[in-house]
Formats: sequence, structure tokens, C-alpha cells
Amino acid sequence: MANREMNFFDLCVACARAVGRGCVALWHLFAHMLRLTYRYWWLVLTLVVVAVAGSWYYTRVENTIYKVNAVALLNGPTIQQFEQAYTPLRAGIPVEPDQPLNRYMTDREATCFTTFRVVDCFHDGIADMVDFKRKSSPTDTLKVQMHDRLCLQFRIKKRDFDKLPSIEQAVLDYLNSDEAMQQSYAAYLPNLKNEVAFNHEQAQKLDSLTSAYYFNTPTQAQPMAYSGNGVNFYGDRRVRLFLNEIYQQHARLQRDDYRLQLASAPVVLENHFSADPKPVNGRGKCVALCLLLGWAAACALAELIDKRKAILAWLKA
Repeated sequence: MANREMNFFDLCVACARAVGRGCVALWHLFAHMLRLTYRYWWLVLTLVVVAVAGSWYYTRVENTIYKVNAVALLNGPTIQQFEQAYTPLRAGIPVEPDQPLNRYMTDREATCFTTFRVVDCFHDGIADMVDFKRKSSPTDTLKVQMHDRLCLQFRIKKRDFDKLPSIEQAVLDYLNSDEAMQQSYAAYLPNLKNEVAFNHEQAQKLDSLTSAYYFNTPTQAQPMAYSGNGVNFYGDRRVRLFLNEIYQQHARLQRDDYRLQLASAPVVLENHFSADPKPVNGRGKCVALCLLLGWAAACALAELIDKRKAILAWLKA
């Protein structure tokens, strides 16, 4: 049999017909569920009320679940080393019994641990956004994934909010006890101190160009004049003011001092864990979802009751 070729128009027509048949089938299903709801309204109403009551109880204030986030700064360890140490938390595997975090994971007070990449949009070494939707790419040169920062996230119930500082410290103690990250930190800290000292020295050298020494005109100096190549003459001294370099050096020095101040452990938090204002199990969303699920379950049960004779006959055959 010869192969039939399908052009783009035929493909569009076939897809449109498939979508149309799917919409018609959904409409017939919805109409059938409406008829079942009308005939067995007492069953549907009972299950819907039970589902809504269950969702209302599940979303009570003390049982409300929130996502908490914090940006972690890696002082030496790589992303791969961090992810390897974080894998047991992500998988929900209880850590060693001697770790304080073990109790919180065993009692389900801290759950659903995960990480997200932090993105630098302006190429200035400063975190600009967290990729919660996981749409950033390692090859993207515009929105660059930072190699020394990660966003940590887990879930906690509102009734356990008073334990959040203890859980935060337990998470840091667990991560900083990893041997591979401790070795990376031990190699990173001396290099960071040397870099900070070098930047301080360079900043002082640049600042000396604008010190009062160059503005004290000697007795036999000529008056100040300007040249076309950006060189200023102060008396008999030729001085060039590197203002842009001074600003860049001080900005770099400020970032390095900030890093050195926070480099007290392999992993530190730039901010404490803070809760997302939108709860995971919001009452409106859960009630609507349970309402639909209760109606669907009631219609399925009503269908079984409606077809009970045919089902019994099929079982006896």
C-alpha cells in the first residue's frame, strides 16, 4: 500500500478534529455527571459536605503550611559539593542521630527541602533574583547563574514557627559538618584574606593620587593648567586622577570586605529564613479543590449504584 503524504494543512485539520472530539466527549461526561447529581443529589450533597468539612479542618490556622526561603552563601564549596551534602535533605532521609536536624525531620516539623539557583542579571556579583520556576540556563550569558549562592527552601507549619530559628541553626550545623565543604573552606579563606589585603593596598595607592600632597603648590610652581589628554598639571607635578578606577576599586573592596565578614563557615545565610506570605494549603484553594474532588467521587459512586445490576450480572457471569 502506497504511503500517503500529509501536508501541514491536513495535519492542522486532523489536530482540530481531535480537539473537537475531545471537547464533545468532555461535554457529554459533564452532562452525564449533572444527571447523576440530579438523581442522587442526597449522596452527592453528603460527600461534598464531608469533603469541604475535611478541607476546612485541614486548613485550620495552626495547620497552615508555609514555604520558608533563605539565600545561602558558599564560602569555598562548589554547587556540586553543596548539592551532594544536601541530597539526604532533599530526599527526606533522616540524617545522623547526632545531628540536631534529625529530630525536626523525624517529627515532620521541617519537610520538602529543596534548592533554587540564584541569578545575577547585571553581572556585578550581586544576587538579583531567585529562579523559583527553574527556567534559567547555565549557558545563559544575560541572566547568569551565580556559583556562590543558592536559595534554600523547606516547608513548616505555622504552629512550628517558634522553632524556625532552631531549625535554621540545625540546617547550618548539618551542612557545615560536611568534610568536603570544610576542606574547600580551609583553602578558600586564606585566599580571600590575601585578596582583601591586596585590595586595601591598591585602594590606598589610588587614594594617594588625590591626597593633599598634590594640591600644595610649591613656591616656584607654575599655576594649574589642563591638557587635552586628561593629564592635570599641579605646579611642577604631573598627576592624573583615576576617578573611575578609584570608584571601581572601592566597590570591589566593599564586596570583598562583605564576603570576608560573612566567611565564618563554609555555608552561611545572607538572610534568615522568612516565610512566603502565601500558604501552600490556602483555605480557598483547598476548599475549591476538595469540592471538585468530592463531586467527582460522588458521581463515580452514583454511577456504580446506578449500574449495580449490570455489575452484579457481569460478576455472576
